[in-house]
Order: sequence, then C-alpha cells, then structure tokens
Amino acid sequence: MKEITVTDGQQKLSMTQIVLGSSDYLKLDNMPKVNHMFDLYVELGGNTFDTARHYRDAESVIGDWMSRHDRKAFNIITKCCHPKRGALDVPRVSPENMRADLTESLQHLQTEYVDVLLLHRDDPTKPVGPLMEAFSALVDEGKVRFFGVSNWTLSRVQEAISYCREHGLHPLSFNSPNFSLASVNQPRWDNSVTADDEMIDWHTKTQFPLLSWSAQAEAFFAHRFKPEDADNPELKEYTEVYFNDLNWRRMKVCDAIAAKHGVKPIQVSLAYVLNAPFPVLATIGPEEEWMLEESFETAELQLTTQEVQELRKGALD
Repeated sequence: MKEITVTDGQQKLSMTQIVLGSSDYLKLDNMPKVNHMFDLYVELGGNTFDTARHYRDAESVIGDWMSRHDRKAFNIITKCCHPKRGALDVPRVSPENMRADLTESLQHLQTEYVDVLLLHRDDPTKPVGPLMEAFSALVDEGKVRFFGVSNWTLSRVQEAISYCREHGLHPLSFNSPNFSLASVNQPRWDNSVTADDEMIDWHTKTQFPLLSWSAQAEAFFAHRFKPEDADNPELKEYTEVYFNDLNWRRMKVCDAIAAKHGVKPIQVSLAYVLNAPFPVLATIGPEEEWMLEESFETAELQLTTQEVQELRKGALD
C-alpha cells in the first residue's frame, strides 16, 4: 500500500492512500461490526481514519476502538466548524469554534491529539489570518500535528498557504475537496467544493497533498443508477448532482477498462483518483468487508496515461 508522507520540517506524518471514512455502520450499538471492519482495515495495511465532529457518533466509535490499540500506530483526521450543530445552521468558522469543537473531539476520540485537523467548511467573509494563527497555536500546544482545509476554493487555499509562510507559522498541509471520476452538476452539499480542472492543475504543479472525500462518487460507477432513474423523485439528491452525459460516457469507459484489467468498474473509478499526478489520499466509506477488500485491491491497479485520458474524456481512443 502506497503511503503519502508530509512534513513541516519538525515532524513527519505517513498516511496510507486508502483512508477509512465514517460510514453508516459506525454506531455505538454496532461495535462488533465496527471492530471487525477496523481490524480488517488495519490487517490489510491501512493506518488512517477520517471523521468529524459533525458525524454523529463516529468520533466516539473510533475512540472506543482506538482505546484498545496503540494510538501512535494510527492517524486520526477530524474536522471542525461545520455550520450545522444541533439546531444551528450558521457559519461557525472562527478560532473560538475551532477550539470548542476540537475539545469535544478529543474527549470523544479518547486521545490527547489528532494527527490532522481540517476546517470542515469555509466562511469567505472571514480573513484567513486568525484561522491560520489558531491552527498554528494548536500545533504548538500539541493538540494537533498537521492542519488543512476542506471545501475551500483554490484562491482561499492559496491565500492560507501564503499567510502561513509569510508569518512564520506551521504550514497548511492539506486541501480536502471532493475529487473523483464523476463530474458534478452542482455541489453535493451546501458550500461543498469539488476539485475542478484549475485546482487539479494547481495540485499537479505544486504537488500539494489532496485528501479526497467521496472518492468513489457514492458508488455511481458501480452501476448504482441507470439513466432512466433521472425522473425518480426518491433519487433527486443524486440525479441532480451526478446525472449528466459525461458521467454516462465515463461509465462506459470504466466498463471497458475494467474488463481489460479483470476488475470492477468502481475499482477503475477509484484507481483514477489514486493514480492522480500529485500526492492524493482517498477517503472511502465501505459498509461491508468485500467493499473494503476491493478498495485495497484497487490500490495496486496502475492505469496507463492513455486510460486516464480516456476516463477524463469519456471516450476510448
């Protein structure tokens, strides 16, 4: 399993490309399955868990499992400042909320630090300076090792990187947008960001690490949907986002490349992410053992430059 390594000049973090995300089975009343899936993830070679203060019981579930294992052997990514907390649905991107959410996260995770802390959303009306100052202070306090942003536009990411560099702070180390083979018609969730061509080109040029959420496009390329589902009101949250001509064409290319390699189309779509020309980590949310195993098999699948180009174009050469 390939690892992505980042350093700030003082400490180093090595993370497996396949990151285990917080899925629907992560419930405190389902710990036997949780324990099995976590154990299998580690057995297969994984070492990084992704969660968030916003993800219901996920932090507590991870904390319960982690309390029985060597904490230093694993990496925990969590996120703070989501706008929805209880009855609230307002921007919460501030140093005060960063600290408040992190305090709760550490309690639920049963740990003294997290390896990566991300801002879950952005509030473009807030200057980046105080946020980066707060991040850097948390690193100095030993509560956070590395930090980054999720669902920020490229210009804001660049501004944050420059601020840290110009003010001698610990560096911003991760950008976490949605990045998958799927082209989206609109954001999957409010204020969420999908990596566009400009952002992908910037990551390629700078080699800045990208942590992809929804790397498998919610199983779109597993033939979870059909074009005739477009008028199904029960699938509106998916049809409005993923149903477009380019994705159906990419589906056919996935099918052809999968047949050539003897794998499944969804594995090809994940390989597209893992074969990106820059450091990339892919967050997955498998709910069954076979899904997890197939994702790790995909990590060994090398796509050719031509295959990647065919997938992007949605056409075989």
